[in-house]
Amino acid sequence: MTLTVNGSSVSLDTPISLTDYLEQNHYKIAQIAIELNGEILPKSHYTSMQLREGDKMEIVTFMGGG
Repeated sequence: MTLTVNGSSVSLDTPISLTDYLEQNHYKIAQIAIELNGEILPKSHYTSMQLREGDKMEIVTFMGGG
């Protein structure tokens, strides 16, 4: 299965949930926002969302600073 994450092609061996993908790639859910196929996803949907062939995902990480 192939999808696009932040503009780069990513190949996955098996279907995976969004939460599992984020955990495997060390994202901190409290510090990110996700756009999937042009729509901003509410955090409440992360656990039920399955990634699919051809999905386009942008992951934005919030950073502190001043």
